[in-house]
Amino acid sequence: MKLSRRSLIAWLGAVMASIAAACGLKTDGPGGEEGLPVTPSRPILTNENSPAIKPHWNVRFIRPFEALDRDRWRLKIEGLVERPLELGLAEIQALPSIVQNSRLVCVEGWSSRAEWVGFTFQTLVDLVKPKPEAQWVYFECADGYYEVLSLAELLQPRVLFAYKMDGELLPDKFGAPLRLIMPDRYGYKGPKTILKMRFQEKGGRGYWSTVGPYTRDGAIEPGVDRPLDLGGRREIKGGEVTEY
Repeated sequence: MKLSRRSLIAWLGAVMASIAAACGLKTDGPGGEEGLPVTPSRPILTNENSPAIKPHWNVRFIRPFEALDRDRWRLKIEGLVERPLELGLAEIQALPSIVQNSRLVCVEGWSSRAEWVGFTFQTLVDLVKPKPEAQWVYFECADGYYEVLSLAELLQPRVLFAYKMDGELLPDKFGAPLRLIMPDRYGYKGPKTILKMRFQEKGGRGYWSTVGPYTRDGAIEPGVDRPLDLGGRREIKGGEVTEY
């Protein structure tokens, strides 16, 4: 089928946007998702790095989007649960917290380490009480990015819902107000700027594995890592990178 010039331009734009998002922080225009808590005065996040915030991170976006208002943001938890909830940032910070030092590895071949503060998935499970048939969680982010993870994956010991990074609340640039850290998976498996979690019976593919040549589970593979915080390059064995 022959594409029109307009269709071809739209298709090329979608492809270039997908390539830019290999590390998973997808963005959209202001007010794109239902109930998106934004105000016109919030900064617009772009694909430009912010050395003044964190000099050793290479965060990428698909499209610019307006940063969330932390005071108005709510995490909606719904689906196959006994107790659907909406939690604000203050309520999330009141949950039992864990401090975890771990390295985020990007499928692009770089990594960087940070100290995260957050809560475990088990803490959330205890609150919402998933029904027996709930085996998967579908994540929706402020920008329209989505991911699907099994309860078994989310219950792994080092998985963390993080709201602080290196002693401060997550900067907008790094997925505020809440992001998921999975140290044994590439960064694209960790949803950022999370708005909604839906417990469901069936699984599915996350956004990046549907548009890019990357695996569905996102497990870190053996290869070369270029740690931005340390410089140089090194071989990694696969799985979580525990070396400093």
